[in-house]
Amino acid sequence: MAVMRRSMRNGKKLTFVLALLLAAAVFAAGCSEGNDGNSGSAGSGTSTAGTQANQSGDSSGQQSKPFAGTKLTVYLANHPWTSSIEPYLSEFEELTGIDLDVQSFYEDQFTQKLTVQLTSGSSSPDVFMNRLMVTGRLYYENGWVTPLNDYIKNAPAEYDFEDFTESSISAGTYNGDITAIPVNSEQQVIYYRKDILEANNVPVPSTLQELYDAAVKLQDPSKQLYGFMTMTTQNSIVTQASSFVYSEGGDFIKDGKATVNMPETVRGLKIFADLLKDAGPPEKLNMAWPQALDMFAQGNVVFFTHANSIHDGATNPEKSKVWDKIGFAPIPAGSKGSVPYNITPWALSINAKSENKEAAWEFIQWATSKEGVLRTQMKGTPGSRKSVWENPEGTSGFPADLAETFRTESQRGVDHNGPNNIFVVEAREIIGELIVRGIVGEDIAAHADDTNRALQELLDREAKQFGK
Repeated sequence: MAVMRRSMRNGKKLTFVLALLLAAAVFAAGCSEGNDGNSGSAGSGTSTAGTQANQSGDSSGQQSKPFAGTKLTVYLANHPWTSSIEPYLSEFEELTGIDLDVQSFYEDQFTQKLTVQLTSGSSSPDVFMNRLMVTGRLYYENGWVTPLNDYIKNAPAEYDFEDFTESSISAGTYNGDITAIPVNSEQQVIYYRKDILEANNVPVPSTLQELYDAAVKLQDPSKQLYGFMTMTTQNSIVTQASSFVYSEGGDFIKDGKATVNMPETVRGLKIFADLLKDAGPPEKLNMAWPQALDMFAQGNVVFFTHANSIHDGATNPEKSKVWDKIGFAPIPAGSKGSVPYNITPWALSINAKSENKEAAWEFIQWATSKEGVLRTQMKGTPGSRKSVWENPEGTSGFPADLAETFRTESQRGVDHNGPNNIFVVEAREIIGELIVRGIVGEDIAAHADDTNRALQELLDREAKQFGK
């Protein structure tokens, strides 16, 4: 069996913004490369979909391993999915004869290292985790990823590509090119204190207005109990407000135009900001998600909204004082119903310069097969395959009401959790400033035109830089 190399790179960390600025500095060179598509014949039909390799025996009875001896370099982020899949990597090597060189990095280092490799036109790594909500469109526009359409078309029946939820695939699809296969999924949900709602005879909110009313009613600052909290760092707060915006019928960008000032978007942002303004704790601004979640887990918050994937911080007895008093529910409905973000945070992509695209696709099929997704989901990483959510084993690691919320929200929602553009970090900063204005008591509507103008200028700059 081939021996795998694991390497954790240490060194000076760069912020995520700086990493993207590094990529921006070389966009012109990247764009001139274009999307060169797949080298060789896409999707030969040889597959390890599931745990069984599609290996036919030759005349001597030996199993055929067409990729035997191929060395495949894979870049993974230090993420729960990575921890879940690592114990099974040797199985993939045994099935295929492929020698895996798996290199994992902390997130900032991962972005820095991967951006440098792709920018330089390196053929390594062959496969990498792609943070679609932040880097997906950037990598595609620079021609750094291989379109997977032909590989998918020629995949064996047991891979069952149609089993993936529609939004999980559309999240990494640009101009009809499928650039990534999801390894996890997230939807925004409501975490709430069952005991407090029951004691006060307050039903679980079914509308955004009911959520606001309950949060204001149930808070008791004299006991350090607050009605509502979520992540509020300026760059990320837009992700938490997005489901409120979608549920009111708004969005941040439509058809390449900024739409922050449209009435539906303003209404959703205002509801979100008012919740924090009127029912949030004094230290509500610039709070990262671990701190916000910990405040809820320590019993100081009635309602908390965030991705369902971080539930362990609230339901684990070793981390939470109220682990047995927590309920989960879908995002309450706005004017257009309950429309949560339903995103693919991380997916697997193939380097456009890879010299081992067929073997790279073999790895992706194996990792994202039905059995592969079941394995990682049973370890707490929510996946994007419908069949796994219908499998009792697939929901065994989640509280019953959270599993049901997963099933409900995974079939609907919007495939982005903020502005879906290239310079997404900068766009989030622009919109985040508007949300913060609302939280501190300013009129969001009065500033929405200025914010929309700033976002449109950014979109125009993108269009000019990419020749659109």
